[in-house]
Amino acid sequence: MRILFIGDIFGRPGRTIVRDHVRELQSQYNIDLTIANGENAAGGFGITPAIAEELFDLAIEVITTGNHVWDKRELIDYLSAGLSHPDTAARRILRPANFPAGAPGSGLYEGKTRDGVGYAVINLQGRVFMGNIDDPFRVADELLKRITAKVILVDIHAEATSEKVALGWYLDGRVTAVIGTHTHIPTADERVLPKGTAYQTDVGMTGPWNGVIGIQKELIINRFLNNMPTRFEAASGDTRLCAVVIECDARTGLARSIERIMINE
Repeated sequence: MRILFIGDIFGRPGRTIVRDHVRELQSQYNIDLTIANGENAAGGFGITPAIAEELFDLAIEVITTGNHVWDKRELIDYLSAGLSHPDTAARRILRPANFPAGAPGSGLYEGKTRDGVGYAVINLQGRVFMGNIDDPFRVADELLKRITAKVILVDIHAEATSEKVALGWYLDGRVTAVIGTHTHIPTADERVLPKGTAYQTDVGMTGPWNGVIGIQKELIINRFLNNMPTRFEAASGDTRLCAVVIECDARTGLARSIERIMINE
């Protein structure tokens, strides 16, 4: 079984390069399951239901998010409505599972591929430099008690490299893959850990690289120089798609390989 995971889709440039290349990647790598982090898909800040539907139309089965999930308020009602309708597309948009109890939506999705293979996707957020939320390690433990699928992918949306690496080791052998998002810069540490979990600290950003992690570079530079608040705008130019392809044994859920991908337009 092969899984394609696309890193943080940022604004229209990110959505466009995904639209232009995802079908090609799915065919080239014989992909069975496609997952993408979409928390920056709407102008770099949040995601809307309409944009989510646009991504679902590209055969992306599950969309993960992170700390920007509530930036577009229309998503709150959309996710809340999805809780009472198990078959709606809203159930396939995840917010971090370790958000406080009562938050709209869910941090876990369980489904089946077109070939009938069961899978689960867990969305977690780190705590280091990211705010006062529940412990992602213990929340992962609780979720794994409920999951019957063997193929399990974890998106850990976190700032600190150490926290991501620690979670990878903690879940080694219990999940198929632990893939990091949030920092937008791809790391070169992709590997399969000793007990069979594929790991990468950060898959990188799918969007405009002619800026500072997706934002117009002049705005970020001025912020560092004068420390004054400013409205951030998405950058443009040098659009890239960052992703990984994970091959695993569908019977055991253990990974066989992980390959880092970058498409540069």
